[in-house]
Amino acid sequence: MPNVHAERKLIPGAVGLIDTLIEIPRGVLRGIALIAHPHPVGGGANTNKVAHTLAKAFLQLGYAVFRPNFRGVGKSEGTHDEGQGETDDLLTVLETARHTVQDGINLPVALAGFSFGAYCQTRVAQRLHAEGRPAQRLALVGTAAGFVEGIRAYDTAAVPADTIVIHGSADTTVPLANVLAWAEPQNLPVIVIPGADHFFHRRLDLIRDIVLRAWSHG
Repeated sequence: MPNVHAERKLIPGAVGLIDTLIEIPRGVLRGIALIAHPHPVGGGANTNKVAHTLAKAFLQLGYAVFRPNFRGVGKSEGTHDEGQGETDDLLTVLETARHTVQDGINLPVALAGFSFGAYCQTRVAQRLHAEGRPAQRLALVGTAAGFVEGIRAYDTAAVPADTIVIHGSADTTVPLANVLAWAEPQNLPVIVIPGADHFFHRRLDLIRDIVLRAWSHG
């Protein structure tokens, strides 16, 4: 993508450095987007295709995009912390973004995540809301909720009513039923992509298009 300043930065965190990809479009910024990748145990990293797709969508919308690696991934220090430390690290990267990007303190914040990263972003959103500075938008893809085979049971936090939730009908990692059970008491709509598996093979363009259509004009 032209006219984007891209760099990789090691940001100091609570247990060591946080390996972060930063992409900032040139010109007037619309906001800051924080993107969270899937579970490290399954090979998740900030270069994951779904995380990359979300990053490109927010770049196209005019957001400065920050994509950290979770603990123990890439050059990020520390060890996996089941979402607790990862939430803290995401908030640390966001605070760094606010003080790095021009007028970052005043820019709205968008949170986006895939799988375990989506779960972590529900916790980030909860923390930001409690601090009186809620995120402007959330986009959650393949959200880890309920019991996930071989990993754990996720007690995923509630989210604002305008959150975009995208899931694949053929997801066998996080069954669609799990996400519907999480969304139902919140009266939260879920966008279901027919035939999509957990990693949205051959469906990545649909994720991008959903995000762009939702937020291109507001």
